[in-house]
Amino acid sequence: MLSLRRATPADAQELLAIYAPFVERTAVSFETEVPTAEVFADRIRKALDGWDWLVAEEGGACLGYAYGGAHRERAAYRYTCEVSAYVQPAHQGRGLARRLYAELFDRLAERGLCTALAGVAQPNPASMAFHQALGFTPVGTYRRAGWKFGAWHDITWLQRPLREQPPGAG
Repeated sequence: MLSLRRATPADAQELLAIYAPFVERTAVSFETEVPTAEVFADRIRKALDGWDWLVAEEGGACLGYAYGGAHRERAAYRYTCEVSAYVQPAHQGRGLARRLYAELFDRLAERGLCTALAGVAQPNPASMAFHQALGFTPVGTYRRAGWKFGAWHDITWLQRPLREQPPGAG
């Protein structure tokens, strides 16, 4: 039975196994080298401190994950976050990313975050359609934003509201 739970740094190695092929074989991630498990565990810790990181688990195995993190460091951006989701290819098409994102958006809104941003390397019509189906609106494309596998890649940015106002505003 599928369950969603909060990630822990102890999940780093298993989640890194999901992420690594995206780094090694695709332009979905603009990382060019797979991070170490220690670096990945630190990313999980940081996300848990300010945003959130969720895991889809079935039979004790992690099938996918979604997380929120900083968009930028300046104070005015504190109610905006970037989100990403990764699912093992064998488990794509089951609605896992949709479920992860739905739960993540609720948790981020509870933490006071107002806007979620997602960057989609182009071309990727499936990811664009997925994000738009979840309420994201395209807001612009950075041309030739990332160099990977000997070629330039564009990235389209999308945004989605999480809540109207920050806590205590208005």
